[in-house]
Amino acid sequence: MRIFSLMLFVVFSAGIFFSCQQSQEVQEEIVGAATPLDQPPAWSKDVVWYQIFPERFRNGDPNNDPTPVDMEGSYPGFIPEDWAITPWTHDWYKPDPFFEHLEGKVDMAGYSIRHFSQLSRSRRYGGDLKGVMDKMDYLEDLGVTAVYFNPLNDAPSDHKYDARSWRHIDRNFGPDPVRDAEMMDAENPADPSTWQWTTADSMFLAVVDAFHQRGIRVIMDYSFNHTGVAFWAWEDILENQSDSKFKDWYWVNSFDNPQTPENEFDYHGWFGVKDLPEIQETEYADHSQKVVAFEGDLKDVAVKDHIFSVVKRWLDPNGDGDPSDGVDGFRLDVAVEMPLGFWRDFRKHVRSINTETYLVGEVWWEQWPDDLMDPAPFLEGDIFDAVMHYRWYKPTRHFFAQAPDKIAVSEYVQRLEVLQEGIRPQSTQALMNVAASHDSPRLATSLFNSEGKYKVGTEPFNNAGYKIYRPDETTRQTQRMVLVQQFTYLGAPHIWAGDEMGMWGADMGDTRKPLIWPDYEFDNEVVHPLDMKRTVDEVRFDNELFDFYKKLIAIRKQNPVLVDGQLEFILADDENEILAYSRFDEETEIIAVFNTSLEEREVQLPAKFDGEYADPLWGKDIIHGEKELSLNLPARTGTIIQLVQ
Repeated sequence: MRIFSLMLFVVFSAGIFFSCQQSQEVQEEIVGAATPLDQPPAWSKDVVWYQIFPERFRNGDPNNDPTPVDMEGSYPGFIPEDWAITPWTHDWYKPDPFFEHLEGKVDMAGYSIRHFSQLSRSRRYGGDLKGVMDKMDYLEDLGVTAVYFNPLNDAPSDHKYDARSWRHIDRNFGPDPVRDAEMMDAENPADPSTWQWTTADSMFLAVVDAFHQRGIRVIMDYSFNHTGVAFWAWEDILENQSDSKFKDWYWVNSFDNPQTPENEFDYHGWFGVKDLPEIQETEYADHSQKVVAFEGDLKDVAVKDHIFSVVKRWLDPNGDGDPSDGVDGFRLDVAVEMPLGFWRDFRKHVRSINTETYLVGEVWWEQWPDDLMDPAPFLEGDIFDAVMHYRWYKPTRHFFAQAPDKIAVSEYVQRLEVLQEGIRPQSTQALMNVAASHDSPRLATSLFNSEGKYKVGTEPFNNAGYKIYRPDETTRQTQRMVLVQQFTYLGAPHIWAGDEMGMWGADMGDTRKPLIWPDYEFDNEVVHPLDMKRTVDEVRFDNELFDFYKKLIAIRKQNPVLVDGQLEFILADDENEILAYSRFDEETEIIAVFNTSLEEREVQLPAKFDGEYADPLWGKDIIHGEKELSLNLPARTGTIIQLVQ
């Protein structure tokens, strides 16, 4: 294994640092023309996003699977007896044998471990970068043009937001975890001149290069708001307390007094989570009641310099001033909980390295569960190019799924129009329209559970009635309408990996099931986490739904008007429950039309051109009049009408 890994390391390094496979045309496409600092890169409005959670994407190399040593510092604070990798294809809610050594014990925050969402956090499935390499043909066939990776930084958890290092790719994502750990230990983490390229680092850069060869952009996810308890600077604080040179990196309330038997050491964890100690800002912002944007910077310039060195490493890996071998941007976790002054400097820094760098912030709740944050302060051209646009999904779910109640077509239109207020048009185009993610129920499950509000009671342990099983055909109808809207509306559509496969799953851990690749045979889902009765569900890849996603992506890519065209709502019929809007320019038009009622409707629509229109999605017959169109649309159906000549 060691010899094979070293060979891979050499191959990946050569492929990255000399770019011997990359053509001049691809390099020019990736680098592009210089973009002004206050503008989103032009490419960001054109893409279709695909989000990868690496540990659950695909296990391409079982030889690099996590071991108990690799997991030290992760939840629950200890490794249970008899721990082992969980089989990729097993029934999701079926207990692992090691669960019995977790139940009833106390986790690192002092809570008793009792429910499935706690127990399953100790699972590992072994997803890695080799698995991503193996499925690039799949992603290209689907048609996605940008990949957003959940954190890849070295960390002991499955989710990697608890970094033990920001500067390296996780050791278990690459070909030689043992060698990588040795290389990391030989460095001075605070001195970038000592940083080496581990086998996982080099493999990631090979992944970036391979994606670029296919015209697919790549962004990385980072949480600079906090680290894990295994982070090297935090470990120094734990050892040296007030004598640590990193003591101002974190929000430490009190250090231990060695003269007393008690341990007085106390600190802020992200939202009280003690295994995620928070980085210290110049002023403390209390987000416990309401989250608001705030000014300021990081207190210690050393941590800011460290972060800037980390992002430069991935933007221009070989430091030659040509960023074509680096990543294309960053998704920035809990971005609202870091000061605006820091983000302004962050933007200037990354754009000085690559003027085409795309920055998308997680700007979500102002006050859960009803108020989403207005992202306008972050989208003025000095901070982010876009945000994860959960504000689009919340009213869209409400309207199409009647969740939690029914609203009129006109009310939905009004809610969509409000979302554009105060947002520059170029920022609106660059928004990442997110229907589901690693932090929310899968799209189908969210729509299936239409009785509740968005993100409320979305896990079985806090809502015994939450439907965890395969969504029904009515839900699939709703899902298809939501997708038609997502792929024809303002902003860039986003796919949470697995939604296109037909996957389902509740919030948090359950949305992160291993992907159901068609070459695997999965166990049926028969177990309920609360030992309740449930349906027996076959777990298999949904080819029909995959083809639907693929067709929508193709339609969007073939019609630039869906990116750059103006938007006009042309029908909001509350009585017949019909919605239609036009995306148009001086030469062409596409109309998205939805029958949300329970009956087939004959729909009349105004057209901007006298030419012939067709339905590229379902092939519905379109009757043409003089700048007027008519079609019969089945119940609970959305479609696309396109000017063809």
